[in-house]
Amino acid sequence: MTEEATAPRTGAQIGVTGLAVMGRNLARNLARHGFTVALHNRSPERTRRLVAEHGDEGTFVPSESLADFVNSLERPRAVIVMVKAGGPTDAVIDELVPLLDAGDIVVDCGNAHFDDTRRREVALREQGLHFVGTGVSGGEEGALLGPSIMPGGSTESYAKLGPMFESIAAQVDGVPCCVHVGPDGAGHFVKMVHNGIEYADMQLIAEAYDLLRSGLSASPAEIAEIFRTWNSGELESFLIEITADVLAHTDATGQPFVDVVLDRAEQKGTGRWTVQSALDLGIPITGIAEATFARSLSGHADQRTAAARAFPDTPGWQVADRDVFVEDVRKALLASKIVAYAQGFDHVQAGSQEYGWQIDRGAVASIWRGGCIIRARFLDRIREAYDDQPDLPTLLVAPYFAKAIGDGVPSWRRVVADAARAGVPTPAFSSSLAYFDALRRDRLPAALIQGLRDNFGAHTYQRVDRPGSFHTLWAGDRSELAG
Repeated sequence: MTEEATAPRTGAQIGVTGLAVMGRNLARNLARHGFTVALHNRSPERTRRLVAEHGDEGTFVPSESLADFVNSLERPRAVIVMVKAGGPTDAVIDELVPLLDAGDIVVDCGNAHFDDTRRREVALREQGLHFVGTGVSGGEEGALLGPSIMPGGSTESYAKLGPMFESIAAQVDGVPCCVHVGPDGAGHFVKMVHNGIEYADMQLIAEAYDLLRSGLSASPAEIAEIFRTWNSGELESFLIEITADVLAHTDATGQPFVDVVLDRAEQKGTGRWTVQSALDLGIPITGIAEATFARSLSGHADQRTAAARAFPDTPGWQVADRDVFVEDVRKALLASKIVAYAQGFDHVQAGSQEYGWQIDRGAVASIWRGGCIIRARFLDRIREAYDDQPDLPTLLVAPYFAKAIGDGVPSWRRVVADAARAGVPTPAFSSSLAYFDALRRDRLPAALIQGLRDNFGAHTYQRVDRPGSFHTLWAGDRSELAG
């Protein structure tokens, strides 16, 4: 440790290095809540601009060098790193660590992969430092006005960070949308799953819009009113609310905004990480996977153009009863969203078990009720379900959700079947329904798959009538051998 980083001069309670939009807004949020905030950015101009434009919002301690920045913090020092994930984060950590003392805390509030967080936590712990991977959801507005915050790391680090984070987080019913999720990479893991659910949620909303537009020949503005109506009921959520806003917006050209936007959905990688992690853990998150693949497919413009030329559109869709159809789509959307959230919480539980994190799923649902992108009315119901039964095998069997699914099944089936006949793609709706049907089946055709695997590869199988592993001599007399 250097002499420069010894006795603190001004005693800032927390520091932020990396002052792009998210870092800048987090720093402002902290200052607005009465905390003295040290500021640093690789380009000093950003630091100076923040103080010039927002210095009246609280107490900021700007520094141009990283050493001065560290020296301005009270001990144990708490430093929030807000830079691009991957190599840039490692580079900042490598610069910071020699300036810190035992017991100091480094907080990564970016969208880091949880495996990177686990690696960094071990490396810093070996040097006597705390590393806290922290999921932050809510975008730039949430960072400023109150995000959902998902800190991992040690209980010791949360003792210092918790009061600050809980103060700046969104509040729902007087409860902060912040909880210590668990050790090492738990915070970033939960944020990753949050983003995966977000992918599924947006894909389902997009499919519902497409169904309404195809089936009703309705304008985006008319569909916006349908979404506004839905937002007053069980589907109430931030994403449904802003869907109405986007669909109602008219471009400067006079056309509906949604019609002038290129139909290629981009992604930053968290959806892909979620699917990869679920595959590693053996958790079927089919809705999230289909949403991720749908974004990928949207980007293959050459293939889509060639296929459109080769396979003309199917005949138009004629909906007999507008009101019945709208209600069918609403119920199908609700049921599919429940599946997406259920699969996400299954993923959280699997990660918790695999890595020994002991994550409280009810607490996670509670902090997702405000500030974050997937905040929705029924998160209260999810929290209640896990509070009532912490070991709930699947969210789908909790009474409220079982009833919502049961009430929606006929509509769900009609929508998926009608869409298939009309040639309207509904990958997330369809996969969610297929997941529900597979989950409730007493017996699946996987028995045949096991037979095939044993036939070509002698992979063995188990029987329903007695324990053990078995292999049939398929190329011989077809007798059965016990494994």
